[in-house]
Amino acid sequence: MALPAPFKPIQHHLRTAQEHEKRDPVVAYYCRLYAMQTGMKLDSKTPECRKFLVKLMDQLETMKKELSDNESISQEVVGNAHIENYALKLFLYADNEDRAGRFHKNMIKSFYSASLLLDVLSVFGELSEENIQHRKYARWKATYIHNCLKNGETPQSGPIGMDEDEEGDEFGAEGFSGMGASQGGSFRGSFRDAPLQPSQGQDLSQVPGASPGIGFTPSPGLGPSGRPTTNYNNIHIPPGAHAPANTPAELLPPTGGVQLSPEDFTKAQKYCKYAGSALQYEDVNTAIQNLQKALKLLTTGKE
Repeated sequence: MALPAPFKPIQHHLRTAQEHEKRDPVVAYYCRLYAMQTGMKLDSKTPECRKFLVKLMDQLETMKKELSDNESISQEVVGNAHIENYALKLFLYADNEDRAGRFHKNMIKSFYSASLLLDVLSVFGELSEENIQHRKYARWKATYIHNCLKNGETPQSGPIGMDEDEEGDEFGAEGFSGMGASQGGSFRGSFRDAPLQPSQGQDLSQVPGASPGIGFTPSPGLGPSGRPTTNYNNIHIPPGAHAPANTPAELLPPTGGVQLSPEDFTKAQKYCKYAGSALQYEDVNTAIQNLQKALKLLTTGKE
């Protein structure tokens, strides 16, 4: 079924889902969930859009049943970790290639795919400011390098200036955020009975929240000629993200008498699940980083 024109902002999320159908069904599932939620905000009343959404809902219901034994589908925190770690892995690959001055189509697609998956994270709730900046940088960087290569220019490696409001749209990635609804239960059977009122999508750069990600601290500055007013030279990668697996950060010795709250245990469990999801992709560094966070919390009571 052809994609209705109002759903152009989600075309690349649906394409990413299709590309991961066999490679990683969990990624495909959540990309479609994001597309459905965003599509319902864009237009859930016109017959063409409504028909498309119903078909997408049916597809999601089928996938959910087929993947019912997968913790990344049945447990939201594991699904969140799965998507975030996958996006992080893509970003780190592209960022390493960029900083090494190796500009090619795969690294451009990795930057852009990482930004799409950070969109998808909004199905679990509001994005952290770090992930918002991460997404904006990745999408802009993909467009910047793409345009440089297309024009026969040599891109500038690493973080460089970009406008506060500048976000890559070369690939048709208009800024609509997900609705932040949980994926639990069925796909809102009430949609078939009572159509939702469509509403204007939010700008992606305005969504606050609290989930882990790579941090970017924009600082004012002038870029190269014609380039912007904000620069990302303060970009920082979490400790250990680029370090060899055999050089973890210093671990704190256990301390006695630490009083842990139920929230502390929940956070520690979350970090362990993040680590487990990272290991599914053989991403040792991210796994170590999250296990260290859990260990520090359990031994000191502090993050």
